Amino acid sequence: MTPTTDPLLATIAADNADIMPPLEQPVLVALSGGADSTAMLHLLLAMGYTCVAAHCNFGLRAAESDRDEHFVRHLCQQLGVDLHTCHPDVAAWQRQHGGSVEMACRELRYPWFSQLRKQLHCSCVAVAHHLDDQVETFFLNLLRGSGTRGLAGMAAMSGNHIWRPLLGISHAQLVQWLTQQGYTWVDDCTNLTDHHLRNRLRHHLLPLLDQLNPHARQLIARAMGNLRADHQLFTAATATWLPDPCHIATATLAASPAPATLLYHRLSPWGFNAQQCHEAIRAISSGSTGATWVTATHRLTLRNDHLQVTALPAPGQHPSTTAAVPVDLNGNGITTPVTITISRGDGKPFSPAMCDGKRVIALSNNVLQCRHVELRHWRRGDRIAPFGMAGRTRLVSDLFAERHLPPEQRRNAWLLVADDKILWVLGIRAAAHYTVKSNATDYLLLALK
Repeated sequence: MTPTTDPLLATIAADNADIMPPLEQPVLVALSGGADSTAMLHLLLAMGYTCVAAHCNFGLRAAESDRDEHFVRHLCQQLGVDLHTCHPDVAAWQRQHGGSVEMACRELRYPWFSQLRKQLHCSCVAVAHHLDDQVETFFLNLLRGSGTRGLAGMAAMSGNHIWRPLLGISHAQLVQWLTQQGYTWVDDCTNLTDHHLRNRLRHHLLPLLDQLNPHARQLIARAMGNLRADHQLFTAATATWLPDPCHIATATLAASPAPATLLYHRLSPWGFNAQQCHEAIRAISSGSTGATWVTATHRLTLRNDHLQVTALPAPGQHPSTTAAVPVDLNGNGITTPVTITISRGDGKPFSPAMCDGKRVIALSNNVLQCRHVELRHWRRGDRIAPFGMAGRTRLVSDLFAERHLPPEQRRNAWLLVADDKILWVLGIRAAAHYTVKSNATDYLLLALK
C-alpha cells in the first residue's frame, strides 16, 4: 500500500503534510484494541513508521478489559511491534483528586504516554481521534458555551507532542478499511450505551445531520479549521496589542472594542477564565483598586492604572499556598491569601437578595464567637452542609466534579472554616451554618473579590 493507491493513506498524508513526524524516529501509538486505534497502527506501519504501542488497562470492564489487553498483545506479536502496558488505579486517583472516571482515566494515561515517549525517544504520541470525535467535540463545547478555542476542536499536532493523524477520516471509513484488509479489532461495550453525552450525540445527533446533509461532518470540520485559524490569528494579535502580559495598562484595555475578550486571550495560558476577565473589566470601570483574581499559578491584581500579573509560589514554597491561614472576621476584610471584603448589617434588615451563596455569603454575628477561623485549601474527604439539605452533608469533591473543575483548581480551592466547620467553598457554595434570618440586623456579608 502507498499513499497513491490507498485513499486513507492519501488522506493522512494530505491532512498532515506540514506536521508529519520524521520516519527516522519511532512513533508511540496509543493502542486500545478498538477499531480506530487498531486501524491507526496498521496505517502508520504501512506509511513506513516504526511504531511502539502503549496500552492502558484500567480494569473498568472486568473480563472485557483483560480481553482487550490480550488482543493487543497478540496483535503486537503478529506485527512485530513492541508493547508497553500499565494498569492504573482509577479509584485511588479519584479518592485523592475527585472527578469523574473519564477525567481520572485521562489524567492517568496522558502523563504515562508522555513519560514513555521521552523514555523511548519517540517523536510523538499518536492517538486515534478521528473526524466523528472532532465533530462531537464541537457540539460538546457548543453546549458548554465555549468560545473560539473550544469550538476549534482538537489540533492535529498539539504542543505536548500529541499527534492525531486521523482527524480527516470517519469511524465508518476506518471500520470499512479494516474489513477490506481482513484485520480484526475488539469493541468496547460502553460505546453502545447512551450513558454519556458524547455517546448520545454520536448515536442520535450525527445521524440526523447526515440525513440533512451527507457532507455535514466534513463541513463542520472545515468550519472548525476556520475557527482554529481565527483563534491563532487573534492570539497573535493580542500579543501585539498587549505586549507585556504582566503589566497591562487599563487605558489600553478601555480603547479596545472587546476588552474582556482581549484580556482573556492574553491571560488564559495562565489559567484565568472568561468570568475572571469580565470581573476585572467591571472592577476597572468601578475603580475597585486592589481587586484580585487567582489561578493555580498566578495572581491578577488591579492597580491604579494597570493590571498586574504575578506568579504564585510553588506549593510548599510559602505557607499561604499550602497551610491554613488564620483570619479575623472582626475587621473590614481579608487581604491574604485571597481578598474578601467584610461588611456589617449595622441596623439594615437582611434580605437573601444581598448574597448569591457563591461569591457573596451572609453569616450571623454568632460566627464571631468561634475560637478559630481560617482559610485553607481543600482536603480529600472534606464535607459541607449546604443550604436546602436539612443538615445533610456533601463531599466538597462532588461540588468540584459537578463544575468539571480540573485537578489543579481543586487543589487550590480555598475554604473558610470555623471551629472545624466548613462555612464556604469560596466562589462555589456556602454552608447552612450561622444562617441569617430575613430582616435580621446582626450579620456579616463576606464578598470574594
